[in-house]
Amino acid sequence: MASVSKLSISGSPFIAAEFKPRAGSPMFCVAVRPLTKGAAFGTPLSFSRMGVRLFTPSFIVRCSNDHGNGSSYKKTTLHQLYDKEGQSPWYDNLCRPVTDLIPLIQSGVRGVTSNPAIFQKAISTSSAYNDQFRELVQSGKDIESAYWELVVKDIQDACKLFEPIYNETDGGDGYVSVEVSPRLADDTENTIEAAKWLHKWVNRPNVYIKIPATIPCIPSIKEVIARGISVNVTLIFSLARYEAVIDAYLDGLEASGLNDLSRVTSVASFFVSRVDTLVDKMLETIFTPEALDLRGKAANAQAALAYQLYQKKFSGPRWEALVKKGAKKQRLLWASTSVKNPAYPDTLYVAPLIGPDTVSTMPDQALQAFLDHGTVERTIDSNVSEAEGIYNALEKVGIDWGFVGSQLEVEGVESFKKSFNSLLDSLQVKAASLKPASL
Repeated sequence: MASVSKLSISGSPFIAAEFKPRAGSPMFCVAVRPLTKGAAFGTPLSFSRMGVRLFTPSFIVRCSNDHGNGSSYKKTTLHQLYDKEGQSPWYDNLCRPVTDLIPLIQSGVRGVTSNPAIFQKAISTSSAYNDQFRELVQSGKDIESAYWELVVKDIQDACKLFEPIYNETDGGDGYVSVEVSPRLADDTENTIEAAKWLHKWVNRPNVYIKIPATIPCIPSIKEVIARGISVNVTLIFSLARYEAVIDAYLDGLEASGLNDLSRVTSVASFFVSRVDTLVDKMLETIFTPEALDLRGKAANAQAALAYQLYQKKFSGPRWEALVKKGAKKQRLLWASTSVKNPAYPDTLYVAPLIGPDTVSTMPDQALQAFLDHGTVERTIDSNVSEAEGIYNALEKVGIDWGFVGSQLEVEGVESFKKSFNSLLDSLQVKAASLKPASL
């Protein structure tokens, strides 16, 4: 009987699987294709525990003989996003089995982001972690140490899957992100130490260590970059803080003393949908016609202006001097791209933010929506004057952008702390109930 060696998606909404036969058996490939040329979409295809449901046509199975791989199908919108517009689609989720990422990679996903909330959901709702957790506890590991063992294994396994993309792009893509403890968001020095520790432990070239963009952690970002560690700066909610993040990256590169900066990279995770969630509530409290007309517009307007700031900061003599040493731009990464308000289009925080040298990390909902009916075209700077007008109009009706950024940062940090603490509590209960034979 043949064994599966690689699962590939040649292009959504098609799927193909290559099988590696035992010695002496003919190689063959199974492919899925539409039953008819105009087959309608609507049949959901689930990928194990990841929860991704891609909409596929009705299909028949076709086999090819010997070493034939059958027909190749058109690429997905995720492939087009990268090939045509230079934006990297990443997946904002991670759980076991990590091999569930394989069909996503073949459909065009080029990296993964994780956070304490993602691991809280993964570890607390899946039995896939039980065996390793039991072994760790019975070997004498404390609960938090056991937690990090579980997390690091997932990160290492995911890094291995994305390593080909990392190599093909000479370190430009194919990253997997893991965040330092959210308990350190106000601790400069211990954040630096945690980043060094995690980076050494994971020991993969394509890992990003996530550090929050809190005021105490801005110096941490500079120091970690200066030590040659690649960083995903997370929880950015305002233009002012984003500029401070860019400066920390540039300062870190300059302070590194490295002659070759090509392997020190970074992304700046600028959060989107959460901005509208808060600002919309504020606009509804103001309740003037002018205020209500601005609902659902704040997040993308601010994001468009962030891209203008990105272009400005990564140009000019200072940046060019770093480029001569191999420095790469700190790409803007659009985070929090799922739509919270059901009245809004389900690609609202993806489609309007397409542009070169950016990343869009999408959870299941946003990824499924964009694969199904997303449109690929450069939009991030298609109407900058309109974005400026919306940003200023929001200030005029009473929106304090400084307050918005500060409030969302507090909420973000507290949310991750809550997830982290909740998971440790649940693991403590599980450890106490351990029996020699089972959990």
